[in-house]
Amino acid sequence: MIQFVQALISGLTLGSIYALIALGYTMVYGIAKMLNFAHGDIIMIGAYSVIVTAATVGMPPVFAVLISILVCAVLGVTIEFLAYRPLRQSPPLTVLITAIGVSYLLQNVALLIFGSEQMSTPMMFDIPDLTIGGITVDGITLLTLGVTAVIMIALTLFINKTKVGKAMRAVSEDKEAAELMGISVNKTITITFAIGSALAAVASIFFGATYVYIKPTTGSMPGIKAFTAAVFGGIGSIPGAMLGGILLGVIEKLSMTYISTLWSDAIVFGVLVLVLVVKPSGLLGKAQREKV
Repeated sequence: MIQFVQALISGLTLGSIYALIALGYTMVYGIAKMLNFAHGDIIMIGAYSVIVTAATVGMPPVFAVLISILVCAVLGVTIEFLAYRPLRQSPPLTVLITAIGVSYLLQNVALLIFGSEQMSTPMMFDIPDLTIGGITVDGITLLTLGVTAVIMIALTLFINKTKVGKAMRAVSEDKEAAELMGISVNKTITITFAIGSALAAVASIFFGATYVYIKPTTGSMPGIKAFTAAVFGGIGSIPGAMLGGILLGVIEKLSMTYISTLWSDAIVFGVLVLVLVVKPSGLLGKAQREKV
């Protein structure tokens, strides 16, 4: 029983990180209808930003976190402006190939600057563990879950209650009609990329706190799994990204504990296929009607 609970807690930690990354995916797709497959590599850049500012320069953790968020937001906006905006009307395959190219570009730039060796992230938080009935819950787990829940609620309120959020919803529904209503589509999509990339920076902080070591390819697999989580929960749905990330992390850790670490990834993707066969729009996604 204790082993099961510990595996569940580990799954919640991993799932919260996936959820934070998936929120960035689902924000960009929900508004711009584009998949930013370089999103995982923005996480890697965010982690290196923390290492440089906190460990190398010696800045206080709060400033290191803020700089990481700023760096990732600016990077996201730059990628959108240079790579994705010119391709907005292009076929999905062209956009996908471009996204993969941007991903490899970021990895190789990081490789040139930081080298191929792993670098350890500095300890940003000192949160005491919580012990209940012989079961220990890591402080980082509690913080990650809390921050993820707060961000999900804040994003939901932002999208539904603010003027910018309503503009995002209008652009998501119909870009041409939104322009006729005086909404700047370019500005709205740029803000979306900035928010999504800032979320990647937050995810990188918790990823570094949990797994310690960072290298240029660090963001690839978490990025793929977070995309899987976004699809699992219903891509375009903010609560769906949260639910998908949590469930994916729990399934992965339980698979590692009770089946095999070698089979955990296959089980995760297998569950995704099963869910999409039963409900193609994801757990909380809405089915889209195609107009003909």
